[in-house]
Amino acid sequence: MSAPYILHGVWLSGPTYRVALMLAMTGQKFDYEFVNLREGAHKKPEYLAKNRFGVVPCLTVTATGENLCQAAAILGYLGQTSGKFMGSTPADQQAIREWLLWNYDRFVPPIYRSRAAKAGFRQMDPATLEMYATEGKMALKVLDDHLKGHHWIAGTSATIADIDVYGVASYATDGGFNLGDYPNVQAWMTRFEALPGFGRAEAILPKESKKAA
Repeated sequence: MSAPYILHGVWLSGPTYRVALMLAMTGQKFDYEFVNLREGAHKKPEYLAKNRFGVVPCLTVTATGENLCQAAAILGYLGQTSGKFMGSTPADQQAIREWLLWNYDRFVPPIYRSRAAKAGFRQMDPATLEMYATEGKMALKVLDDHLKGHHWIAGTSATIADIDVYGVASYATDGGFNLGDYPNVQAWMTRFEALPGFGRAEAILPKESKKAA
């Protein structure tokens, strides 16, 4: 029997990890299809037919053949269909939307791009590196200040906002950021990592295509 979902992505991809983490934490089995970015597989017609943006991840719903794009939007879909991690009040849901947009706009660029530069995936001049370092520290401070008075990012329990933001914060050290400067972020990450179904990228994302167990 086929798994309910097929996740197309790359194990080094933060957005792919965020979707895999949501699947793991909602107990959803998925087949995994490796997309070879180095060979340009994400720009070939067969992949573009699934993901019009030519990026990873893409999540295929096996039952319908529907292909879902953009990590945060996929988290929303999985939250709605599973009934998990979506908050308990309209205020929670509004806060979730706000944090998802903040994450994409303010947190993802400096953390992911600093990480890519440190790993040698992207070439940047010193001024650009410094700009992202400054923006990353500013975003981490915003998150740290918020978590000083909140156990979770939105509402009284973990939501897709936590999953989405964690999938960025977990790469901050790789980008050269010192999480020791942000104790509330560290405490929140520890709480998050203790939740059922949690797994690090290397534990839940194969390095090659693989069927669900």
